[in-house]
Amino acid sequence: MDPTVPEPEPFEIHMVTSADSPELSHLRWALLHSSVVALDAEWKPKLTRTHRPGPEPKPKPEPEPGSAPSFPTVALLQIACRVRSRGGSPVFLVDLLSVPLGSVWEMIRDMLVSPSVLKLGFRFKQDLVYLSSTFCSRGCQPGFDRVEPFLDITSIYHQLKRPNSGKKLPKDTKSLATICEEILDISLSKELQCSDWSCRPLTKEQISYAAADACYLLEIFAAFECRILTEGENLSNITELSTSTASFGLKEILMEPNTCNNVLRTKVCAASDIVKSSTFKMHDYTMPNSWTSSGNIFPLEECILHIVRKYGERLLLKESDTKPRPSRKKGKRPSSANAKSKEQLECKGIWESSTPWDLLLGGDGCPKFLCDVMVEGLARHLRCVGIDAAIPSSKKPQPRQLLEQAYKEKRVLLTRDAKLLKHQYFIRNQVYLVKNLLKNDQLLEVIETFKLNISEDQLMSRCTKCNGNFIQKPLTMEEAIEAAKGFQVIPNCLFNRNIEFWQCTDCHQLYWEGTQYQNAVQKFVTVCKLNEQSV
Repeated sequence: MDPTVPEPEPFEIHMVTSADSPELSHLRWALLHSSVVALDAEWKPKLTRTHRPGPEPKPKPEPEPGSAPSFPTVALLQIACRVRSRGGSPVFLVDLLSVPLGSVWEMIRDMLVSPSVLKLGFRFKQDLVYLSSTFCSRGCQPGFDRVEPFLDITSIYHQLKRPNSGKKLPKDTKSLATICEEILDISLSKELQCSDWSCRPLTKEQISYAAADACYLLEIFAAFECRILTEGENLSNITELSTSTASFGLKEILMEPNTCNNVLRTKVCAASDIVKSSTFKMHDYTMPNSWTSSGNIFPLEECILHIVRKYGERLLLKESDTKPRPSRKKGKRPSSANAKSKEQLECKGIWESSTPWDLLLGGDGCPKFLCDVMVEGLARHLRCVGIDAAIPSSKKPQPRQLLEQAYKEKRVLLTRDAKLLKHQYFIRNQVYLVKNLLKNDQLLEVIETFKLNISEDQLMSRCTKCNGNFIQKPLTMEEAIEAAKGFQVIPNCLFNRNIEFWQCTDCHQLYWEGTQYQNAVQKFVTVCKLNEQSV
């Protein structure tokens, strides 16, 4: 059942795995011809060595003065380029575990400080610290200590949502997945974020995930450009974004009457073309004299110059940023008692007795789960297969609040936080510790553990947004148009199709059986192994 979400465009992905590869030459060319570059990085975590019985290990020698600090090693650098001379935004995945770092060090350094290339990132400061450390550890001195001009995607989101609140960002910032969903109407899965990025070869899912992270940064920036262009005819006169549209999403702002919602992505992605064809002038901006020395032979477009001048910033690493913070647990060694306690906690994740919804215990026989913040993605998957899966009623619930909600609503609490099992007031088998990391595996684990009966008729039978039920009778086109007034936009491309609409009884979200619905059904048929059950 398709909400108003456009299908994502395929990415032009290039893997850079060697110093003499044509992909590296393509990357050099793209950086010289790009006005905006989106950056992201994936690293392999630095694993701490646990203490084992036996003789004390030899103390490690002190690091030499000037040596690189001990940070996680960046395994993959994602660079999405908005090329001036042709359409499209190629995404380059630079494998820093395979490419000699000396062959790309100068190119990356020049790009990071080039005044004729706007760099985009999402909380990129930590990535920059790890990236600089990785290159320094391979003898590429000095490391990367600054990025300019730079624009954080969090700042763009903040300006789109609260245009008159200044540059100061709220402490509680949104995740990239949330920003993509609110600005682009795209569901960005982050389940592979914690996968092992040091293993080679990378899986297709890891490659797609890494490319999407960088490419969507460009699309969010294009949406910001498009917003600025629609707010005024002269860029030099724009002082603040209009507050009248601050409460609406980008989709409602750009949508014109009688326009199909599927053109949203076309409008967003064409924002840079609008900028190139515009005649806006900015006489009060002076291009630095050093821009030609960076190697990039083009100045920035007029709209980007305005954005850089008004919203751009410099990402600068201080000396304290290059020093690893001491661990609070330094000197502590896990005792055998602690190890035994941890083993007991893991064993508690095995379900051994009846469930709260058991008819013999006064339940209604319908499985119900409560998914904490660590498995919110699992909640959406459970809803997709027709299982009642709620999330905590408060944003930052205490363990006792989770227990009270689960007990009151006769649910089983699903979590990956083993610390929750330490609380003595949790009744026996009130909590299940999910073992798998990926959502599809988590879903199958819950189905098999609790012996849930899933049929194809149940698929997509609950609202994935709020966990509500659908109305029993489908809506006609006329009824759907009436229900969507002032709430949701129905694409014009659906008007000539004989299609049924469904509406959530709680949040009133409209759904219909479109392409994404069919794809989702096929996906969960495979995940839940329904084909095997029918044989």
